[in-house]
Amino acid sequence: MALLPGADQVAYVDIDDTVRQTFGYAKQGAGRGYSGVNGLNAQIAVVSTPLAAPVIAGTRLRKGSANSARGAARLVADALKTVKACGCTGLVIVRADSAYYRQDVIAAISRGGARFSITARKDPAITRAIGSIPDDAWTTISYPNAVFDEQLQHWVSDAEVAEIPFTAFTSKPRNQQVNARLIVRRVRDANPNNVVANAQGELFPAWRHHAVFTDTPLPMLDAEGDHRRHAIIEQVIADLKNGPLAHLPSGKFAANSAWLVLAAIAFNLTRAAGCLASKIHARATTATIRTQLISVPARVARSARQLTLRLPQRWPWQDAWETLFTASTGPPANH
Repeated sequence: MALLPGADQVAYVDIDDTVRQTFGYAKQGAGRGYSGVNGLNAQIAVVSTPLAAPVIAGTRLRKGSANSARGAARLVADALKTVKACGCTGLVIVRADSAYYRQDVIAAISRGGARFSITARKDPAITRAIGSIPDDAWTTISYPNAVFDEQLQHWVSDAEVAEIPFTAFTSKPRNQQVNARLIVRRVRDANPNNVVANAQGELFPAWRHHAVFTDTPLPMLDAEGDHRRHAIIEQVIADLKNGPLAHLPSGKFAANSAWLVLAAIAFNLTRAAGCLASKIHARATTATIRTQLISVPARVARSARQLTLRLPQRWPWQDAWETLFTASTGPPANH
């Protein structure tokens, strides 16, 4: 449990996918999907806790033309089995973006004994539900740190949040419909094309709404804040692309699929090494752990039939490295 402290209270499973660009004409399965980039699609599930950095719980390599949610229900089911096997005995919440707002994904989460927190696509039903929220139901929040809005290309420093009961997938049979909460965050729309103004200033406020469909037991503001932290999976994807997933080396789809699995294993082993080394490295990126604890500028010296590892003098990570060495192999012979 050193890798996931706090998992007996709450753990978060985050699902997302990324397109890894490929080159040449011999890559099996390569294609252009939603990103327009020719490559292969890697779907990833990670698990984290409020006290622990994320580790990878499941991966799947797919054709480049695959949509985000293809095979997501199976990946969720497999990831939840792994999470339970890792000792996550507390509340488990699966977070995902709007591409995973599907009945089969939510059903897989429920069968796995977890709760869901998924961004809802703004379809007519969601739009009607948002429009039914009374004006006095909104609670103003301020972000400790401003959030950059990619669509409007500006910083958002405050917003309002409200929630209402909501039934999703009403076009399906009643036993497949899902009753839960719709938590809506709205921010002022600064797009000049959507703001009506006159000489006296803005005529009426224009809002942009972001809805989250969830069945978590958390209070509204806590649930909304927790969902925004789904972005933690983007850090994992960036870490992988900075390391073994910088490229997919083979022309064979099965070999590249195995490469993705090995990349996940390497990521988790590096995370485990950081947890064993120090509290600082327990939350560091894998690139930092590789630089400070793995790619060590040392040399091996032989004397009197003994091997001595000569490490740098005044090395700032000496204590962390010795802690990792002792935890993984036992104390050095000369100690």
